[in-house]
Amino acid sequence: MRLIQYFQGGHRHVGVVQPDGNHAREIGKVSSVFEIANLAIARKIGIEALVNELVTDRLIDYADLLAKRQVMAPIEHPEPARFFITGTGLTHIGSASARNRMHIATHGDGAPESDSMKIFRMGLDGGKPEAGKIGIQPEWFYKGVGTCVLAPEEPIPLPAFALAGAEEAEIVGLYLVGPDGQPYRIGYALGNEFSDHITEAQNYLYTQHSKLRACSIGPEILIGELPQDVRGKSRIRRGDQILWEEDFLSGEKNMSHSIANLEHYHFRYPMFRRPGDLHAYFFGAAVMSYASGIKTQPGDVFEIEAEVFGKTLRNQMVAVPDEGLVTVKVL
Repeated sequence: MRLIQYFQGGHRHVGVVQPDGNHAREIGKVSSVFEIANLAIARKIGIEALVNELVTDRLIDYADLLAKRQVMAPIEHPEPARFFITGTGLTHIGSASARNRMHIATHGDGAPESDSMKIFRMGLDGGKPEAGKIGIQPEWFYKGVGTCVLAPEEPIPLPAFALAGAEEAEIVGLYLVGPDGQPYRIGYALGNEFSDHITEAQNYLYTQHSKLRACSIGPEILIGELPQDVRGKSRIRRGDQILWEEDFLSGEKNMSHSIANLEHYHFRYPMFRRPGDLHAYFFGAAVMSYASGIKTQPGDVFEIEAEVFGKTLRNQMVAVPDEGLVTVKVL
């Protein structure tokens, strides 16, 4: 089952994507996935069972909504500051190789093994513990709150101070913390964890600065378990041409950490188990254009797709005017 959120007739709605992938059936009595998740927790039933109760016969032209940019990000919090956007890297061999190439480019071939490769090897050795056990700690980063999440087809801003901007095609886990502090996984979505890789390459201590950018999620939420083997494509279009395209592999079969291990190391912190908060957790990228030597520019369009997630996640990068020096006023 896959869900979307959209605007139509001046109101917001939730729909269930139909088998043809181009239509959706409207879900009644609710207007957001956030409402659905809260109701499922309150009634102690799964989201799929709840949706099957609430779905109506009203058929929506989903493809048309997407073309008209009426499809929203697939989830948001009514208080955006309570929607935490975080993630981890070095969970796929592609991301580890790309990080290491940045290290070599900066420090030369004779440099010792980078911390990136060390932590990736740690994940290979202990990132998939047996059920009920705790594995090795992964990398972790903070990206922002709900105000940094963009909808499909929405322009993705390149700040004037950025040294670069490029895609990271990832799978995102979406979570709601219940009234008793128990985290619940709502489902999974495609995500573009847009980052500044030149800033990151200068020094690994700048990695967090490189992550403080917008991101996009969607268009659809996959309800239920993630397939072990997820295959997709990440590409960049410049005008009428495909500038770059590469296949990516994800899902636990292609990761060095289990999803349960990543979830443990995020939600073990009590501050991330505050009742009513939402979390979007990026699971890491397998491929990225920067590692292939691609230099993006404003106007480039990022596309990320995988059959299991339905429609393509697409955003165009646009330059943002320089704000200059930001100063603080004394009260």
